[in-house]
Amino acid sequence: MALVSDAISHAVLPGIVLAFLFSGSRDSLTMVVGAGILGLLTTFLIEFFHKKAKLQSDAAIGVVFTWLFAIGVVLISLFAGKVDLDQDCVLYGEIAYTPLDMIILENGNLLAPKAVVVMTSVLLIIGIIITLFYKELLLTSFDPGYATAIGFSTAFWHYLLMGMVSATTVASFESVGAILVVALLIVPPATAYLLTDNFKRMLWLSSLIGVIASASGYYLAVWMDGSIAAAIATMSGVLFAGAFVFSPTHGLLKRKLVRAMN
Repeated sequence: MALVSDAISHAVLPGIVLAFLFSGSRDSLTMVVGAGILGLLTTFLIEFFHKKAKLQSDAAIGVVFTWLFAIGVVLISLFAGKVDLDQDCVLYGEIAYTPLDMIILENGNLLAPKAVVVMTSVLLIIGIIITLFYKELLLTSFDPGYATAIGFSTAFWHYLLMGMVSATTVASFESVGAILVVALLIVPPATAYLLTDNFKRMLWLSSLIGVIASASGYYLAVWMDGSIAAAIATMSGVLFAGAFVFSPTHGLLKRKLVRAMN
């Protein structure tokens, strides 16, 4: 399910096009609402095909996101061909331009970059949900059979989790780009997974690794005069490689040392 975020980042394209066709506006809020609806629809269809059609998860993801993405491309070519609404501009943002898209108050003062406000709101909402329902999310994610036996609705918590993934993806990809969204949703947790077996500690480590990758990647991009998003994704990979080799619990050197001692 790690690549659901990648599927969502492509499958939301028809939602963005339909939002534009119904509203006649390229306002960011309208686009986010349209993309959010398609993001949730994507997660529902993936689960539906996985359970009802007995497709494996990866096959269901491939079917849904290519189908919806293709519909979005067709809608653009038919109804929005002369509008600056192609798949490149809606799927690949540029993080360096984020400070230029400011929220302007009625008195003319600048509040903050729009992406910062949107992502901060998403962060607070998801943080509250995880804090309040940590036990339910933990049980339904890692032991759905036991969760069902004690009365939890695994379907509800699954869709809530996928809804949070959808909200994060939709709120992020317009400014930072689809590739960076996928990289930061997958690589830091995978790195933290190699460093600890404690789930709560894994959540904090994932966040910290994401921050380190972002900061170091930015300065790497400045030094190389290259793409910021690509540099951040690169540093995520470097941190993962370091954990893969040097992790005190699951690292390559640790495993070799244990085998040598045995």
